[in-house]
Amino acid sequence: MKDDVRDIQVQEIMNRRPRTGTPDMTVQQAARAMSAARVGSLVILEGDVPVGILTERDFVNKIVSENKSPAKVLVKNIMSSPLRTVPPTEKVTEAAKMMSRLKVRRLPVTEDGRLVGMLTENDILRLSPALIEVTREWSKIMTGGKSLLEGGMTPGYCEICGAYSQQLRMIDGDLVCNECAEDRV
Repeated sequence: MKDDVRDIQVQEIMNRRPRTGTPDMTVQQAARAMSAARVGSLVILEGDVPVGILTERDFVNKIVSENKSPAKVLVKNIMSSPLRTVPPTEKVTEAAKMMSRLKVRRLPVTEDGRLVGMLTENDILRLSPALIEVTREWSKIMTGGKSLLEGGMTPGYCEICGAYSQQLRMIDGDLVCNECAEDRV
């Protein structure tokens, strides 16, 4: 692993054997597969191509809350699609921001259209508990949190120059230090 957490790529911490299912399986079959594997999601494949994801949230929001029978509903009717993915060479910090922006706890990892892994919030937490704080702060920023959108400042690494600063602020969607902020004006 790299010395600086900002340089670590998704492929270094992802699960290389994500659990998969098919669009034509029933939700009950999918639930049994998830339970047996002790996972919270299945990446749904058509052949070798990932086309969606089925998560615990899908069960709650689309089956239980609607009082539908899991034995009668097909996965393709409730899976989340289109599938949002990340390449294995993406930096973990960028993937964490993406997860926060999309409000998801897991991202399938694809390369050349093929599923090669799964990145979860728990993978990131094992790497660095501080990165979870990054995702939560980014979520505040992207969902209208007042801290940075209203001129507040936060510590972290500048997204322009990479220097650490106690006074990052949001400018045009980037967290930047005072020096880089002056260059943008």
